[in-house]
Parts: sequence; structure tokens; C-alpha cells
Amino acid sequence: DYGIGMFLGLKNFDINGVKNDFLEIKYSGSDKVFLPVENIELISSLGLSEAKLDKLGSANWQLRKATVKKRIKVVAENLIKVAAERKLLNSEKILIQKDIFNEFCDRFPYEETPDQIQAIEDVIKDLSSGNPMDRLICGDVGFGKTEVAIRAAFIMVTENRQVVLASPTTLLAKQHLETFKKRFDGYSIKIEMLSRLTKTSEVNLIKSEIAKGNINIVIGTHSVIRKSLKFDNLGLVIIDEEQSFGVDQKEQLKAIFPKSHVLTLSATPIPRTLQMAFSGIRDLSLINTPPKNRMPIETLVLEFDEGTIRSAVMREIKRDGQIFFVVPRIKDIPTVLNFLDEIVPEVKYMVATGKTSNKELENTISDFYFGGFDLLVSTNIIGSGLDIPKANTIIIFRAELFGLSQLYQIRGRVGRSNKRAFAYLVTKSTASLT
Repeated sequence: DYGIGMFLGLKNFDINGVKNDFLEIKYSGSDKVFLPVENIELISSLGLSEAKLDKLGSANWQLRKATVKKRIKVVAENLIKVAAERKLLNSEKILIQKDIFNEFCDRFPYEETPDQIQAIEDVIKDLSSGNPMDRLICGDVGFGKTEVAIRAAFIMVTENRQVVLASPTTLLAKQHLETFKKRFDGYSIKIEMLSRLTKTSEVNLIKSEIAKGNINIVIGTHSVIRKSLKFDNLGLVIIDEEQSFGVDQKEQLKAIFPKSHVLTLSATPIPRTLQMAFSGIRDLSLINTPPKNRMPIETLVLEFDEGTIRSAVMREIKRDGQIFFVVPRIKDIPTVLNFLDEIVPEVKYMVATGKTSNKELENTISDFYFGGFDLLVSTNIIGSGLDIPKANTIIIFRAELFGLSQLYQIRGRVGRSNKRAFAYLVTKSTASLT
């Protein structure tokens, strides 16, 4: 009702012979509001250490609220308009070539979970409906969302339609490229990647091949969401880790390719995406069952302690595993490296951050994947979808500086095999935890 104020503490007042506790909230100037504790739900934490306080009785706060409401309304109207227009469009009905498709499915090296099978059936139903698909596949990290996307891509490609996959980071795009190439091995399907790792000389050639229809599947970062990228016959758009893309980016895709099917994957969808799924603007498939033999990740929240971290690192190395050591900011890296040199000098480590050059980053991750060293110190660039089966311990340094969905995604880098995985959320001793 009044805007941004500062909580000063609790005050006890005697009103009409009844004692009660009040929250003392200071506003700009010397204005104060005393809020009875039973109405505590009227306040919420802003989460900023410094902010400009509002003045009681001024119109400024009401104006700011009105502006935001107006903006939300515009965004909501656009979302519903795009969704409604797509509902009225007719897309080509896909006829699945069952024998070829079943043969492709049989090559999947794992056993599908019941939820995975259901999600795949949902997608097939959407593709055969004659309306553009808009489906969200929601499932925990490592529960097999990618395989659902791969099968949808296979159906499209066998119908001579092109597929584009947009992922939030270069590393993840590279990993998808390898996964797709492995799954499509032996089929005459051309898969290419567009990202900052692609040589400039190759970019134009890839673009012209896409326009001619010679490339079936394009994998890339959000550079693939551009009007300048022309397709010969785009059938399916896959958005991986949708929470990392902005609203405008995702809606832009649907506006550029109105008749294309859209498949969105996420372990931690943002509230608006979920709201759209629950209100029926988009369809939802849930993958709740973990793969066979998958054990839950043992997660510990602890204050920084040298002994505990050393024993965690050494235990992982003794069982021939690898370790992720994640920091929130690049400036924390020297502290961590000094600590590693002193406490676990026998451990081989490398560093990867967003500032590392493309080639070096690619080499480091690839070296880690093939077991070239024991421990990878990195920022949150490993937070999305990176899959290193031998890495089963993760130490998240200054965990209180990460958001909840970030922690959830980072923790999901371990526990992707049948070994018990450990996640240590290490906090500063003075940190106040939410």
C-alpha cells in the first residue's frame, strides 16, 4: 500500500489496556508505519541491501504500481494473442512412418520410463493434430527430456521438415550436437551447430545450406532465433532450458515461425510458463519418474570448513570420480585456487569461466569429460545441462549468492549415473540464509 520502507524492529504498545507487538517500518523523511504482527503477510522482503525509500502519502508509489500493471497487461495480451492466433492456424498433419520410427526408438541405449513414453505419445498426438504444437516438457535434471526432443526431431526430419534447437549456452549447444550426432548415426541426416564457437568462414556457408534445405537439424544458442536466418521448410522449434530465455525471445520465435511446432524443455520452468501450462494456453507433459537405478543426490548445506571439503574431494577421487567446484563470481576464483593448492595439493584442476576463450573453454570441458583432470573450478557456465557421468561430487562455494533455480540446475550436474552423488552447498559463516 505504501511502497518501499525499512524495517527497524519490533515495538510493544499498550492500546486500550491490551499489549500488542508492532513492526516499526520507516519511510522517507521521519514517517513511520506501525504494523500489527498479525498482519505480517502485508510485507515482503525486497532483497536489496540499498533502495530509495518511498514517501508516505506521495503519488509516486501508486504511479509506479500503475505503470507496472499496465506493462504486465500488455505482455499478457500479447502472449494470449500469439497463442490464440496459433490455435486458429492449420499446420501440416504429420504421418508417422511407424516401422522406421520404432527402429529408431529401439536404438535408445536405456529403458524408457513410463512418463517418458507418455510424453513422447503426447508429442506424437500434437504433431498429428493439424494444429501447431506448443508443449512444455517438465522433468527433473537427467530424467530424459532430451530423448523426447530427439524423437520429435526424428519424426520431423523423416517428413522432410527442418528442426532448430535453441539452448542457452555454447557448451550446452556443443553437448546437444554430440548427443544428436550419436543418436542419428547411420542415418543420412545433416546436423550443424551455430554459435560463437562456429568459425566466421563457416557461418555463411551453414546459413545458405539451411536456406536451401540441405541441413536438417540446426543446433545453436539464441543466435538461431533471428529473422535473418532463413529456413527452407522449418517444422519444429525446440527450446532447451526455457527459463534461460526471455519472454520476448520465445514469443519472437513463434511470431517468426507461426506455423512451426514448438517444444519447450525445462527442469525449473519460470512461473509464467507454468501458469500458461496450467491455464491451457500451452500443453504440459510431466516426467516424474527417475531412470532405473538412479539414486537421489545427497545434498548438504554447511558453513565453509576446510576439513569437510578436503574429505569430500578425496573421497570422490578414491572412488575414481571427478569434482565440480562452482563459484558465483570470477573474483572468487583466486581464493578457491589458493585454498585448493594448500588443502588438496595432490589434486589436478583446471578453470573454466565465461571469460575463457572459446577454444580454450572447449578444450578444458572436453579434457574434463575424458578424465584428463580431477576437479573443474568454474562459474555458473556449467549450470545448464552439462553431462559428465564420472563427476559425482559438486561443491558450490558461497551458495547463498545463487538463486534457488540456479542451485537446482547446478546441483543437477551430478548424479547422472548409478553412483551415489554428493552436493555441498557451502556458505559464508555470517550469511543469513533464506
